[in-house]
Amino acid sequence: MDRTRAIDRLARQLAEAGAAADWTLLARATRELGPQMQALAAGEPWSAAERAALERLRQAHDGAAGQVASAANELQARLDDMRVNKEGWMAYALAGELDSDHTTT
Repeated sequence: MDRTRAIDRLARQLAEAGAAADWTLLARATRELGPQMQALAAGEPWSAAERAALERLRQAHDGAAGQVASAANELQARLDDMRVNKEGWMAYALAGELDSDHTTT
């Protein structure tokens, strides 16, 4: 197997999953990354082309990690906003229940 192509395929999987915010696919790709890299590393020493592919893989991994961190920050901001506005949401929901009680009678 051509290790450079295999490494580039791994990098592409990470980059595409991160760009698509496909967290399930990204989790699977990262979970499989260790065993796949161990299998690839079991061969002869890395060539210059393979080392370049490894650098591209590292960059793709870093990029995906950054996308995960960004999504986590956005989610945290939404949760914080919901927590801050909890009383307003509850009042709105209660008012909606009261309105629906009057429209059904």
